[in-house]
Amino acid sequence: MDRTVRTVEDLFALLDGLFASGSFAGRVATGDGKDFWDRFYADRSRPVPFFAAKPDENLAAYLAQGLIAPGRALDLGCGAGRNALHLASHGFEVDAVDLSPVAVDWAEGRAREVGADVRFLCGDAFDAAATDLTGPYDLVVDSGCFHHLPPHRRVGYLALLDRVLAPGGHFALTCFAAGEAGMGTALADADLYRERDLRGGLAYTPESLRWIFSDLVEVELRRMREEPPESPLFGKTFLWAALFRRDVRCAAAGR
Repeated sequence: MDRTVRTVEDLFALLDGLFASGSFAGRVATGDGKDFWDRFYADRSRPVPFFAAKPDENLAAYLAQGLIAPGRALDLGCGAGRNALHLASHGFEVDAVDLSPVAVDWAEGRAREVGADVRFLCGDAFDAAATDLTGPYDLVVDSGCFHHLPPHRRVGYLALLDRVLAPGGHFALTCFAAGEAGMGTALADADLYRERDLRGGLAYTPESLRWIFSDLVEVELRRMREEPPESPLFGKTFLWAALFRRDVRCAAAGR
């Protein structure tokens, strides 16, 4: 017999292993995630919509509407740096983290080309010992990371937000939308473990996002607007665009 579970992280590692040899999202979210994303970003000529140096349309809209203002920002799963560079160009002090050294190298090259001052970090954002995330941050941005996490990893995700998001700070999330013209799987969490397959990523309903992030105050939750190829912005309607705020009173009370 092999008894390997003693800590919460032991349990999480065991649950990660259920998905490690399965679907795209399972490989992304577990042991070989770094290698997967390194291969994914290796060919920069591929026609991947979010390879273009375009920020999310909702992020640009939040700035234009004054819903967010320059401060310290963290870009989770920054990829080639498109959102991080946009925030830096609008006066934010930006930390951007990604698991893939290939993606971070691309992002750093883009930053040098435009003279942007962004601190890029390579590593697991959810491992406090491995990644130097010096919060608090006034804005945390996630465009495409959250929906690739297996359900049990939401625990660490919420813990990270609680640790680094400043009182009154904002959390901007872009993730797969369930329902008509959406993307990803709407299978219940328990069924994902039974099938050992994340099926390309998890789709969320507005209700599930509101429940998961119920410690935060909803500012806006809508479908991302479709942007044509010639637009300077990235936008796909199969995604949710959500903006939440950390309530100052709840943060002060330790909630």
